[in-house]
Amino acid sequence: MDEISSSTYRCSVARTVEVVGERWTMLILREAFLGVKRFDHIQRDLGIARNILSDRLGKLVDQGIMEKRPYSERPPRYEYRLTAKGRDLYPIVVTLMQWGDTYTATDGAPVVLVHDACGAVTSPVLTCDGCGEPVHALNVHPVRGPGLASADAA
Repeated sequence: MDEISSSTYRCSVARTVEVVGERWTMLILREAFLGVKRFDHIQRDLGIARNILSDRLGKLVDQGIMEKRPYSERPPRYEYRLTAKGRDLYPIVVTLMQWGDTYTATDGAPVVLVHDACGAVTSPVLTCDGCGEPVHALNVHPVRGPGLASADAA
């Protein structure tokens, strides 16, 4: 496959940031992964203005990342649950957490992840589909993928 430069491709990172890149959105997703589902609980935990939370939750629902489910009829109340599409964002949230633990948490990690199957504290890593080895910025390179039209057509 041909190598590519950043000026010749439509960027999946940019498209993803358009959906989830706003600060409150990422923190709402963090709350969801921590098991917080109800509007009032998310609002309390984040200290976010209700109108902003309502807007961000609406966008996450519109994008199919979360779904809104009623849990009370009188008064009408809803909880917000991650969809499969939303759960697929877990690696992004964990990677941000790990980076923050390494570079911003002066007193150590505020939260650790425990693997349910074995009970060990874990730090998930990105691995190669082919060989299972860890993948990082110094041992991979981008090449043209199937979603990229020829550079001449761009």
